[in-house]
Amino acid sequence: MPVKNALLCFLAAFIWGTAFVAQRIGGEALGPYTMNGVRFLFGFAALLPVIFIRRKAGITRKENGENSGFAGTAFAGFCCGCCLLLASTLQQVAIMHTDVGKAGFLTALYIVIVPVMSLAIGRRSEIKIWISVAIALAGLYFLCMSETLRLSVPDLLLIACAAVFSLHIMVIDHFTEKCDPVEMSCIQFLTAGTLGTILCIVLEHPDFTALPPDGLFALIYAGVFSSGIAYTLQIIGQKGADPAIASLILSLESVISAIAGLVILHQRLSVREIIGCALMFTAIILVQLPGKKEKLQNT
Repeated sequence: MPVKNALLCFLAAFIWGTAFVAQRIGGEALGPYTMNGVRFLFGFAALLPVIFIRRKAGITRKENGENSGFAGTAFAGFCCGCCLLLASTLQQVAIMHTDVGKAGFLTALYIVIVPVMSLAIGRRSEIKIWISVAIALAGLYFLCMSETLRLSVPDLLLIACAAVFSLHIMVIDHFTEKCDPVEMSCIQFLTAGTLGTILCIVLEHPDFTALPPDGLFALIYAGVFSSGIAYTLQIIGQKGADPAIASLILSLESVISAIAGLVILHQRLSVREIIGCALMFTAIILVQLPGKKEKLQNT
């Protein structure tokens, strides 16, 4: 995986990890559909100037080698947006009933699911990826499982969230070579934001006048940074990269969310949970070590 792509995925993971705190703070004042609907509309608005600047600079799909027109990009963005809204809603509901660090690590289960999905469509992964997945799964066990081996409702919601995020990664991988990544990202936010807003009006009847200043700041951070910037970095970073490796780098959000929860919300991790974090981090490092083919190419 090129260093540039890896850095873009890591930056996306950093923003997402800190955004777990913003989601928790914003969720105390807003319902899940309202929180996600508004934040994704913020993300859509944040990307509009970027698209305008890119077009003024002459950066087009044709010049970048993409061969999908606006209709193809719109369809790709719609598919990504539907996956994004469903996964984010499951996550937002669950995060209000668990620690942000635990939520981050359970969401990172997509590192296990993505290679399985890749295998299902005929794409084989290197052995080091499967070893990394096994280590990461052990880390998730230490983090989430109690002595009774019982999962709570928030845990189950976050596992379902991870499954949908896995599908989101695979959909991006399918479309990213044919579509302009920034325009596709912008359309996915418009889709998720519009659908989320419709649901919040019907189901939640939000009152934005009662939103406290810290809730407003959290909403802006989750919208502009976590949505507008981070998901665009993900799409650009994934372009031309193995989705299994990309998902492992993106899962660093789980480590960052645990640190952010400790520093900002004072949510401490137990020794068992720290062991889980360490195993997860080991898996991320292992998957980035060069394989035999890469070593031969470098020599």
